[in-house]
Amino acid sequence: MTTLNFNTKAIREGYRITGEQEHSEAIFMTSSFVFTSAEQAANRFSQEDPGNIYARFTNPTVDAFEKKLAALEGAQSCVATSSGMAAIFATLMALLKSGDHIVASRSMFGTTIVLLNTIVAKFDIQISYVDLPDLSAWEASINDNTKLFLLETPSNPLGQVVDITALSKISKANDILLAVDNAILTPALQNPITLGADIVIHSATKYIDGQGRCLAGAVLATEDIIEQVHGFVRATGPSLSAFNAWIVLKGLDTLSLRMKAHSDNAMKIATWLEQQKSVEKVHYLGLESHAHHSLAKRQQSGFGGIVSFELKGGQKAAFKLINATEVFSITANLGDTKSTITHPATTTHGRLTDEEKSSTNISAGLVRLSIGLEDVNDLIADINKGL
Repeated sequence: MTTLNFNTKAIREGYRITGEQEHSEAIFMTSSFVFTSAEQAANRFSQEDPGNIYARFTNPTVDAFEKKLAALEGAQSCVATSSGMAAIFATLMALLKSGDHIVASRSMFGTTIVLLNTIVAKFDIQISYVDLPDLSAWEASINDNTKLFLLETPSNPLGQVVDITALSKISKANDILLAVDNAILTPALQNPITLGADIVIHSATKYIDGQGRCLAGAVLATEDIIEQVHGFVRATGPSLSAFNAWIVLKGLDTLSLRMKAHSDNAMKIATWLEQQKSVEKVHYLGLESHAHHSLAKRQQSGFGGIVSFELKGGQKAAFKLINATEVFSITANLGDTKSTITHPATTTHGRLTDEEKSSTNISAGLVRLSIGLEDVNDLIADINKGL
């Protein structure tokens, strides 16, 4: 297609209409594909003849999702995975080897930290942690064997941000790959590759699906990098199913509209929370009071739907508020049309040690909201019941 704007790409890119001339994208629910001859089968497996072979690594519905997401992220290529965590693990296993070193942000999803410390470390891959915004700390942590920078920006749940362009200059000067988890903002609000990142990772379970229906993940980068990650996925099997691919493919159609609505609602709620006496601090990048507001305004086109705040009274006050809600869903997922509420210290970051929680500012009084698409006045009234 000719050069298209984001919303048109989100609807029109990626899919090839079949001979049935369907208007809506088809779901190819099959484990394998039939060959016209033994010769064609041999040519497919030797990659002399492009085409589908086996759904663990080739499927037209999955391919459509990969192509559309790559178009939106400005990436050369994409490989889809069964979940966001599978996307992270596949990236690390495909690109690193025993003896390599990675530098990672302390401010990442709790399970990512657990993955690094309990599984990746078993492969004799060394890991150093730094404060996400501190560019000098990233640079100071580089060793001769450093191969990868890994981070999410904004971070979940506090919304910390790093200057992606500045960090990419450090990584490129030292021949290090920069991998950015973009699940919190999606390409609708941030394009890490345009800003200098080499790799973008997604939990498509979140905003890309947008309705909490399935698990999915994706890795986006150059064709050379994705060929390596795809090889790992093909050999080990954390593939995306055709049905889940169809769900997240359709989710992309409305991504831009939803992300704007999430952001608008979140801004109103964050502004209201700042005025409440029982709230000690509000973490939302859209607020001028947030330490990283100016940077976020420069490298993002919106602030997203995650609002976190700290209550006076610690865990007891947090549990009281959470239990008083009736509209919010008490669940650790985020990115849904339904607003969700959770206590990070005992859920998403519950497996971290007390020292790790302290170093990442996950306090006992912290509450995280994923603001959905309900009427914002109903959401404010629901929170107010527990304050």
